[in-house]
Amino acid sequence: MADDLDPDVSALRRRMMRAVRRRDTAPEMKVRSVLHARGYRYRVHVRGLPGTPDIVFSRRRVVIFVHGCFWHRHGCHLTTTPRTRAEFWSAKFRRNQERDRATASQLRSLGWTVVEVWECETRNGEFLDPLLTALGSGPSGHR
Repeated sequence: MADDLDPDVSALRRRMMRAVRRRDTAPEMKVRSVLHARGYRYRVHVRGLPGTPDIVFSRRRVVIFVHGCFWHRHGCHLTTTPRTRAEFWSAKFRRNQERDRATASQLRSLGWTVVEVWECETRNGEFLDPLLTALGSGPSGHR
């Protein structure tokens, strides 16, 4: 375990992990910006819903989770796996995926449409069409 042996690596790793944000990440801000520019209005980080969705359209009953490919294991080129502490990371990623599935299932059982947008999709713009399809009609909210 290199982290335990080298205090410099451990300090660097701690600093890097502290810099990881839970909310208002760059991919999330990009999705919010694109939606807002198109006239959509929404709430963010609604604590009363399972999983505290990143973006919530209450009247449309649509929630959006903007997932980081690394943390939620998308499987794309951004889904790298640390070489150190393999057991720890494997268990952590498995718990993240299990929690994501349980949250989506809870929300669907409550009548919500759940949309996942992946970090890599925000980089190449692939998220917009599926998102607009899930939202239905235009931003006015009339169907």
